[in-house]
Amino acid sequence: MTTLTSNSGSTTNQYFLDRQAKFESNARSYPRKIPIAIGAASGSYVTDVEGRRYLDCLAGAGTLALGHNHPEVIAAIRSVLQSGLPLHTLDLTTPLKDEFSETVLDLLPGNASDWRLQFCGPTGADAVEAALKLAKTASGRATILSFSGGYHGMTHGALSVTGNLAPKRSVSSLMPGVQFMPYPYSYRCPLGLGGTHGENALATYMERFLDDVESGVTQPAAVIVEAIQGEGGVIPAPDGWLRRLRAATQARGIALILDEVQAGIGRSGDWFAFERSGIVPDMIVISKAIGGGLPLAVLAYRKQWDDWLPGAHTGTFRGNQMAMAAGLATLRVIERDGVLSQVAAHGERLRSAMEMLARKHVCIGDVRGRGLMFGVEIVDKSQVADPLGSFPANPALTARIQAECFANGLILERGGRHGAVLRLLPPLNISQAELFSAIELLDLALSRATMSMPATEAA
Repeated sequence: MTTLTSNSGSTTNQYFLDRQAKFESNARSYPRKIPIAIGAASGSYVTDVEGRRYLDCLAGAGTLALGHNHPEVIAAIRSVLQSGLPLHTLDLTTPLKDEFSETVLDLLPGNASDWRLQFCGPTGADAVEAALKLAKTASGRATILSFSGGYHGMTHGALSVTGNLAPKRSVSSLMPGVQFMPYPYSYRCPLGLGGTHGENALATYMERFLDDVESGVTQPAAVIVEAIQGEGGVIPAPDGWLRRLRAATQARGIALILDEVQAGIGRSGDWFAFERSGIVPDMIVISKAIGGGLPLAVLAYRKQWDDWLPGAHTGTFRGNQMAMAAGLATLRVIERDGVLSQVAAHGERLRSAMEMLARKHVCIGDVRGRGLMFGVEIVDKSQVADPLGSFPANPALTARIQAECFANGLILERGGRHGAVLRLLPPLNISQAELFSAIELLDLALSRATMSMPATEAA
């Protein structure tokens, strides 16, 4: 018989990292870049088992909207534990679920009565799967259009509509019928135009592609898109391009699916990142912050698409009562404390500071984002720029900067093409002082990383 033992007496990060390497699969990723064993966490900070504190600008990849262990979120979880409610209810309802559902519906554009909710398995990827299935069911079509640089998850269907090729290489026979389209990325415009010219050309290409009887692609069931690409390098879609995409899909009866898993629930300064463009999608994929730090995923869709038969999409853990309580508490705090306006204000401060860093550090090629979702693209200016003036990505230097940030007590992530974009996703309620501290630590890391690398790599 196995005896359960505690390793609480062990006090080094490396001890736990070595044990993790023995226990867990080779697919683990974050410990390779952020070599830490977390002992405690509060607000915008985590503390490792050795007692060192880090400013966390990853925040569970955007999951922890109010940071770590917010007292009202913890109180909501305790309330469920003490209430006698079951922790999971499948899709059976409870008064808590009823209140949570009504609150979520009130966040959506238009009338709440125009929307329906599908509670999915605990990850955003499962909600993506649900959206793809529903679009195919309701339309009778099979093709899905997605975009280069998009990230929608690692399950079979979600990976099929994800742009990143690395996780696809060893997985054969992904979901058929997926067609990728170019996404507006001004710094590295796929058409070589950039700016509004590139944006308008890409929108025109999409419109003509959908009507081209010789396109080689059958009329799609859905188009899935992020209003701000997250893992793809923090690339906001231009508002005008999104409006034309919405008009094109609506005119042709194609479901427009907005993946708001990372950018949603206040991250952009609005409840949802698509709001600024004024569009209303057919389906919205919601996860991460909606569960208040606990696993929860929801698909919201316009009621005219509700063509599912009972049991058409199920999942054992779609009734997570603690996540609904934590999510409800999170939504209430965001609303009560004016967090959205704070995020917008912090976003302007962050943009100004990042642009100042770009003037100081030659390795920064582009700064972009919105609200508290920002990316800094690191480039090699010793190489030849493309016709738009964009320099090649510098992933080696980006990794070094991330490592220097960690050494200085700042946790952030990399993403984008070749992993050459530093990504900041701090808690939405981060203080101004904490935000400026993160900027100072990044500034220091940029200086140290460029000094420690060969001149050709640091340029």
